[in-house]
Amino acid sequence: MSVGRVTEITAMSATSFDEAIKEGIERATKTLRGIQSAWIKDQEVKISNGQISGYEVTLRVTFLLEDA
Repeated sequence: MSVGRVTEITAMSATSFDEAIKEGIERATKTLRGIQSAWIKDQEVKISNGQISGYEVTLRVTFLLEDA
């Protein structure tokens, strides 16, 4: 039997939504073990002086809990 947990993280990139997603997943794998999936909950662009200055994503990351 497996038990999973979902945690929500936010990541930002100056380049694209894809880069923000990759950055978020790479960072999550440094502290969470057993990551199974990620769902993109939200996407948002940051605007400065009328131009896009950043791409932000909110991810819901699912990982398996380890046996006690």
